[in-house]
Amino acid sequence: MIASIQLEKRKIQIDLSKGIDISTPLRAEEGQVSAWYVDPIQIEPVRAEGFVGSVKEGGSVNFRNILFNPHGHGTHTECVGHITTEVYSVNEHIREYFMMAQLISVEPEKIEDDLVITKDQIIPHLIENTSALVLRTLPNSADKLKRNYSGTIPAYLSDELLVALREAGIRHLLLDLPSVDREVDGGALLGHRAFWNLNGDIRMNASITEMVYVPSEVKDGEYFLNLQFPSFENDASPSRPLLFALI
Repeated sequence: MIASIQLEKRKIQIDLSKGIDISTPLRAEEGQVSAWYVDPIQIEPVRAEGFVGSVKEGGSVNFRNILFNPHGHGTHTECVGHITTEVYSVNEHIREYFMMAQLISVEPEKIEDDLVITKDQIIPHLIENTSALVLRTLPNSADKLKRNYSGTIPAYLSDELLVALREAGIRHLLLDLPSVDREVDGGALLGHRAFWNLNGDIRMNASITEMVYVPSEVKDGEYFLNLQFPSFENDASPSRPLLFALI
């Protein structure tokens, strides 16, 4: 289905039947992508007073409890409530679901013992009037769908880059890493603080989506983004970003 969409100063067309899902699935099995030393996802049938929520085990329906951590298990979208004393809800404050996005592939720079994505690698390549940025780190492989990042000090973004993205008007940042900040930083969280402008006019409507996976065949450039997530009243929610190529 071809859809024409009128933006503020331009009109685009996309094929709604060709969405590119860049989320990682949540599954209770070995090989689930994870971070922050979380326990494995649990998806178990409800068992109570002779009832079992499993057709395979003789129940009438499949009726399962699910235990997971939105930050540690797969693709998730978070708001400023992730780092504030007051609990702000991603469901309440992130209300922009359709937007233009730019996909940029980048190979993090080696800085001392770390891999860092820097301001100079990204800012010169930003397209004007883009509200969302998707970063795909190189090398890229399907291993990102099952990687355990805990204790590995993955690549991260410099806080100077996060400041520059905020100043460039990027409201929604998506990346295939478990965090914009270094895994162990003493709780400084400089990148999160910079992007949400925690020490100034806080950007309540800005979001960070982590642990996406963008297949290698998807080319860098402009896309239309549909950012989907369920109605969790929490600082973060599992999410399903969909990219649509422009026709």
